[in-house]
Amino acid sequence: MLRPSKKLLFAIEAVLDIAYHAGGEPVQSREITRRQGIPRRYLEQTLQYLARSDILVGVRGPRGGYRLARERRRISVGEIVRIVRSMEMPEDAFSDLPASELGRQVIRPMWGELQEEVMRKLDAITVDDLCMKAYKEGLPSEGRANLDFTI
Repeated sequence: MLRPSKKLLFAIEAVLDIAYHAGGEPVQSREITRRQGIPRRYLEQTLQYLARSDILVGVRGPRGGYRLARERRRISVGEIVRIVRSMEMPEDAFSDLPASELGRQVIRPMWGELQEEVMRKLDAITVDDLCMKAYKEGLPSEGRANLDFTI
């Protein structure tokens, strides 16, 4: 069936990790690697691409890392998927494949409709929705543990 690439899953996990664990400080890529087990070679390239695409902001310096470019309720999973897919393959790669008349007139339109439906559903899911799900599942947030409200 439809199967997401490793890079796509890593990108969604990385954005969710940053949103869930950030607290008040940027999240360093080595922290994401430690928590998620994402290989750094995939992670750094993907984080930089997401920063260029205005999902993340890169913060330089010894305490630098990445933070969300917008509120987590304003970033959809569908947006992340589109960005990573554009990184992986051009949009028209599908049209280059040979096909019969049945394939061109029946199968490809059906496949396109399915993809549009999936993307509509992914557009309706925000990073905030995923964070709330993680919170409800009882997953600990390192960012919340590091927040200090004492004066």
